[in-house]
Amino acid sequence: MNLITVILVLVVLWALFHVLRSNSGHRRSARLPPGPYPFPIIGNILQLGRNPHQSLARLSKTYGPLMSLQFGSIYTVVVSSPEIAKEILQKHDHVFSGRTIGAAAQVHNHHNMSMAYLPVGNQWRKVRKICREHMFSTHRLEASQGLRQEKLKKLCDYVHQCCVSGRVVDIGEAAITTSLNLMSATLFSVDFISFGSESSLEWKQTIQGLVNILGAPNLADFFPVLKRFDPQGIKREAEFYFGKLLGMFEDIVNQRLLSRSTSPDSPKKNDLLEALLDLCEGSEYEFSCKNIKHLLVDLFIAGSDTTASTVEWAITELLLSPNKMLRAKDELRTVIGGNKQIEESDISRLPYLQAVIKEVLRFHPAGPLLIPHKSEADVEINGYMIPKNTQILVNVWAIGRESSIWSNPSSFEPERFLDSKIDFKGQDFELIPFGSGRRMCPGLPLANRMIHIMVASLIHNFDWELEPEEVDTREKFGLALHKAVPLKALPIKL
Repeated sequence: MNLITVILVLVVLWALFHVLRSNSGHRRSARLPPGPYPFPIIGNILQLGRNPHQSLARLSKTYGPLMSLQFGSIYTVVVSSPEIAKEILQKHDHVFSGRTIGAAAQVHNHHNMSMAYLPVGNQWRKVRKICREHMFSTHRLEASQGLRQEKLKKLCDYVHQCCVSGRVVDIGEAAITTSLNLMSATLFSVDFISFGSESSLEWKQTIQGLVNILGAPNLADFFPVLKRFDPQGIKREAEFYFGKLLGMFEDIVNQRLLSRSTSPDSPKKNDLLEALLDLCEGSEYEFSCKNIKHLLVDLFIAGSDTTASTVEWAITELLLSPNKMLRAKDELRTVIGGNKQIEESDISRLPYLQAVIKEVLRFHPAGPLLIPHKSEADVEINGYMIPKNTQILVNVWAIGRESSIWSNPSSFEPERFLDSKIDFKGQDFELIPFGSGRRMCPGLPLANRMIHIMVASLIHNFDWELEPEEVDTREKFGLALHKAVPLKALPIKL
């Protein structure tokens, strides 16, 4: 920003301070949840730090599991216990079904067509129904699992090539490549990217660029008067990445439409795009190709990066716990047999693998604060008043590390889930990495399959040596919770 802009911003912020002070005076008259004292103008922004999920967890130890903070102009309440999460996401789900929508999500009118941001109404219900009945139903996923098996074989072939050549594998890169291809196979019956291919970089860079920009803190969200200035360039970058991704999806949709019109008697593909185009031709849903493109953006943003980060954390923790790695490998060898590729139908017969994935989702939830909710009315929770338009953050990372809920919460112990009925399907609020209630992630059935088969494929029939031997387990906050330092390991064929 130039000098004139900086001066203008400071003047506006000074005026905003007086508005916020008057608003805070009104709020103090109500019985709000406790929290740290906000600084003038900026509120509690400086207390967020680089890893807000960790900072907020520490603050909750002082101020409790229902805590007030002020982020610029955004009044926020942070939830850090399963009991209050249940109140918010289940008992008062209708009140807290709103969304706080950042400037990056509003470009190309995405927020008005996105299932993640649409208000709970007729259009949102239609999209959810499409996902539930026509995209992520058991029948639909069973029909498309053959497509995913092909991509899984490519992952195994890539790891085998690295074994032969003695090359180190970047687990996160391998996971994001496979994750994107599993998604594209399920949706389009095609590969988006290939291992080590320069031509596939555009897809990967576009999707990861959009993920990064959506997860970046934006001053224009905290201080709405800055929106027109876009001081960090976040809106400008979001417009670029959204436009590019929507254009890519438009090409795919147009190619499929052309194929359907020129070869109407050809066998239909067994993927989700075919199901969506069939719905477009009907009258029940009033679903257009434009709606399809924005839905595809939602699915790829929500599904690819989070799945890949979960897989990388799983391999990290297993490599740091050789005895647990051995137990998982023994189970795979016993149930599946050596030199055989895992199938999705095998997952139900692998209780220790399931326990490993549950423990990873407890210890390293992909979305540590979920997508922010917003209260649509004043409501009393746990004896405190939550005003209308309050942003709600559910700190599932803090819940997963709470010693009053979990024994040895800072240790990776899959065994805790072997004799436990706790699951991550949204009913057990000790473990809600995919959220709960009407805003719960609709792609959970596909993500569940992808995570299990990717982790199993990377540890079955391969041993791994760490490069370097010391593994950095620091976290990097974003739209998904990544490792700060990528995991690299040398595969060894058994």
